[in-house]
Amino acid sequence: MRISLKWLQELVELKLSPEELAQTLTLSGFEVEDIEDRRTWAAGVVVGKVLERQPHPNADKLSVCQVDIGTDETLNIVCGASNVRADIYVPVATVGTYLPNIDLKIKPAKLRGVPSQGMICSLKELGLPNDVDGIHIFPQENLALGSDVRPLLGLDDVILDVTATANRADALCMVGIAREVTALTGAKLTLPQAGEVSISQGGFNLTLKIADTQACPAYIGTVIDQVKIAQSPEWLQQRLRAAGVRPINNIVDITNYVMLEWGQPLHAFDCNRLQSVAGSENLAIGVRFANAGETLKTLDGQTRTLSTQNLLITANDKPVAIAGVMGGEETEVHDGTQNLVLEAALFDSVAIRRSSRSVGLRSESSGRYERGVNRAELEVATRRALSLISELSGGVIIHQEINDSRPDRSSWSRSIELRLDRVNQVLGPTDLGEQTGEIQGEDVERILTALGCQLTSIPDNKWMVSVPPYRYRDLEREIDLIEEIARLYGYDRFCDTLPDKAEAGYLPLEQELIRKLRALLRAEGLTELIHYSLVKPGEDRQIVLANPLFVEYSALRTDLISGLIDAFQYNLEQGNGSLNGFEIGRIFWQEEGLQETDVIAGIMGGDISSSKWTTSDREQPMTWFEAKGILENVFQQFGLQVEYQPDCRDSRLHPGRTASLWIGGNRLGLFGQLHPQLRQEKGLPDSVYLFQLDLDVLLDSLDEDEILTPQFHPYSTYPAADRDIAFFAPVKVSVAEIEKVITKAGKELLKSVELFDEYHGEHVPQGQRSLAFRLIYRVSDRTLTDSEVEPVHNKVREALAEKFGVTLRS
Repeated sequence: MRISLKWLQELVELKLSPEELAQTLTLSGFEVEDIEDRRTWAAGVVVGKVLERQPHPNADKLSVCQVDIGTDETLNIVCGASNVRADIYVPVATVGTYLPNIDLKIKPAKLRGVPSQGMICSLKELGLPNDVDGIHIFPQENLALGSDVRPLLGLDDVILDVTATANRADALCMVGIAREVTALTGAKLTLPQAGEVSISQGGFNLTLKIADTQACPAYIGTVIDQVKIAQSPEWLQQRLRAAGVRPINNIVDITNYVMLEWGQPLHAFDCNRLQSVAGSENLAIGVRFANAGETLKTLDGQTRTLSTQNLLITANDKPVAIAGVMGGEETEVHDGTQNLVLEAALFDSVAIRRSSRSVGLRSESSGRYERGVNRAELEVATRRALSLISELSGGVIIHQEINDSRPDRSSWSRSIELRLDRVNQVLGPTDLGEQTGEIQGEDVERILTALGCQLTSIPDNKWMVSVPPYRYRDLEREIDLIEEIARLYGYDRFCDTLPDKAEAGYLPLEQELIRKLRALLRAEGLTELIHYSLVKPGEDRQIVLANPLFVEYSALRTDLISGLIDAFQYNLEQGNGSLNGFEIGRIFWQEEGLQETDVIAGIMGGDISSSKWTTSDREQPMTWFEAKGILENVFQQFGLQVEYQPDCRDSRLHPGRTASLWIGGNRLGLFGQLHPQLRQEKGLPDSVYLFQLDLDVLLDSLDEDEILTPQFHPYSTYPAADRDIAFFAPVKVSVAEIEKVITKAGKELLKSVELFDEYHGEHVPQGQRSLAFRLIYRVSDRTLTDSEVEPVHNKVREALAEKFGVTLRS
């Protein structure tokens, strides 16, 4: 927001220079992005009077003027403006004057042979906007010749470009900045007087119909008659220009002026035009949301198609303005306007933000409504505008209607408990020069009182702080009050303390294990992948976003497998071959509320060999056991014993080639081959395998002393005795169950069990398969004899026959 110091000085007794004020505001959280010193734009430019104008003897478009600037000598100035004439007062840049906006220093010169002793200036040359093509002519009469032009043009001012943080909606106006400067400097605050206005009710048939009181908690409609549209007085135009607002006419300028002064947007309708749109002299001003497809031509000349998110102002239910954003062209104030309807309203910030975005239109008004307009000063701003309209346009107020659904005034403030101990705990010690100290109770009371708060002391160095209505949206909790104390006390007055010397950094155990897991999977030839957590909707137990950016990314993923399958397909389509990759990420689902967890998943397929010369350049698809071996190698590096059990719950995986993985009775995840039907739909090769593991279960299993700190076990120097055992076993019996029985029967002599052959086909009974295991027997203190091994081996055979009814072949 552009802050005029000349205007601000009418509200606050400023004793700081512009630079000091900018520094003070910046340190308190209001960044001053630029200081625009307008006093330098016309230094040396004075008021002059053109006494005589003659055509230039050697140029048709130039004039030779005799100009009096109040000195003994009349200046001879050559001027090229078409509107120069005798008996006018003009700004004159004398010899030696520097005009920074056009980077020109005035020197004595000859133009086409005629000497020129200065320059008659246009507003553009002085840095001001100008609608006139030519020099500036002062409308005032009998000006003091030779006097400084800067007070006449509003160039005796300094503009600060101040950026307020998003939570400080109250600072988007001159009154808000004045309150802040008063609190920072202790200067006296003088708020502008709204003035009393007389309203003769019943002079007009006006009603209000607010369809949604949440979107519009308060609306004041005032009918004003006998208005005379004209240019605003110079002081008002200068203040608007200083704020970056273009003057239009006295009525529109007053609404903009009050918005800049109090932060309350206003809008003036031409009353006769409203009645014309409404089709009746009985006028019903309404506030409702638009129907889809309604249109409105706004003040910028564009016809906008409205949606149900647009909040409208209507006249007898016909749209005349987008509420809080921009008025309609059909009802705007014009040169022939004679009566008005002045709108002063409160609109919901969310409703205005959505409405503004839906039509791609943002205005000074919408920017303030979006942050939140002070609901306690609506009537003050309305009275201020009405008094200015009466004063500057001669308007007579003939009727006013109010629709007010705001809560009781007692709820416009809140009380917050503030503890002095908590203030010093959060903010730390203060710098008192050679020693440090703490913020005292009187400091807290002085600062918060300066902000407009009311404090009531309670025991144990505590206060109940009553927040002023204009800071209601900003000060909600104790920590907000502590922030205000820090801002006004001065961040630079707190000690610069470094943290205590820290220990050497280290990774948490969980991160170390995850990094090791990544390294092991990369060592197995898998590439790490990263996908978005957002996916298409449509799955069971899926969490759908309420405000997605795109429909394609409007839900949270429930697993990583789908993304890996799509990545595999994409790599094939791009000619990159089969993808071997893994991903560690978070998944989300609905189950008694919203659930989430971290998982690790992978996909493998294709020929894993780097060279195919041994296979005559033929592809060798990955087998189920090769894919499983990748996982087994990782588990072996961690020292984990993982059990595989048949599983067919995931419809994307082959029902006969899928296993669930278990550790110590906890389900770790699943591993299996892609279902043939899905493989055909995606155009993938035969051998594609997937796994997904619960990362929390895996890390919990690794968080054991014997795994984190492996114990050394002496190895045997004696040879092992190995035995093979082969048998027919029912297909429904898993190898894991068979290995458990073999291990239990072999007791301490049996060191390892390994399946080395599986066969289905000829000579194998129906419903069975042939399995062959290699059993390794060993002890550390001697060489085992056949007489020691055979009894144990026979126990293994007997246990298998008894437990599973296997048919032994060896």
